[in-house]
Amino acid sequence: MNVIYLHGFKSSAQSVKGQLLQRYCAQRGGPQVHLPDLNAPPQQALHQVSELIQHLDGAALVGSSLGGFYAVQLAARHGIPAALINPAMRPWALFRSLFAAEQLPYAVTECWTLDEAQLDYLEQAAVPHAPNAGQILALLQRGDEVLDYRQAQSFFSQPAGRAMIISEAQGSHGMDDFAGKIPMLLQFLADAVQNKPDGKTGASPIAS
Repeated sequence: MNVIYLHGFKSSAQSVKGQLLQRYCAQRGGPQVHLPDLNAPPQQALHQVSELIQHLDGAALVGSSLGGFYAVQLAARHGIPAALINPAMRPWALFRSLFAAEQLPYAVTECWTLDEAQLDYLEQAAVPHAPNAGQILALLQRGDEVLDYRQAQSFFSQPAGRAMIISEAQGSHGMDDFAGKIPMLLQFLADAVQNKPDGKTGASPIAS
C-alpha cells in the first residue's frame, strides 16, 4: 500500500501530521508515505496528486483540512480509499469569509496566489456526496476552532454516501492525539485497499 498525505492550507510537505505518519510507517515497516507539496492553485494540486496516484500500486489517501477536501475529490475520481482529518467541506466559502473581497487575490506563498477564479473552481469541483462511501473514514473533532464539524458530519451521513465517521467531543482543528489514531487509520485503509470492489488486493493489514 502507498499512502499519500495531503496537507492543509498554508501547510506544506513538512506538516506535523504528515511527518508523524511517515515516521510511524518507516519505524514499523508499514506502507510508503508520500508527502507532496500542494501549495499551488487547486486545479494544479489535484492534477499533481492524480498523476502520483496513477503511478502507484494500492494507493490510499490521508487528507487534513483543505487536503481532506482534495482527498474526497480524488477518491471519487480514482475509486481509492481515503481517511479524512477535520476536512474542509466548503473551502471556497471558508476562504471568502476569511479573505474578504478586498484581500483577494491572497498571496499564500511566493509561488501561489489564491484568487476568485480558484474559489469558483473549488466549488464546481466538489462532489455532491461521498464517493465509495464504505472506503471513506472521517475523523472529526467538535472542538475544531477553524471549521464547523457539522458540515462534514452531515455530508458523510447522507444516505447516498454514508461513510464511517468518528466524531469526538472537544479536540482541535489540528486533531488532538493524531499519533494515537495512526494504527487505526492505517488498518482502515489497508482493509479498504484489500477489499476494493474491482477485486484488486493491496498490502496485508497493518499491525499496530
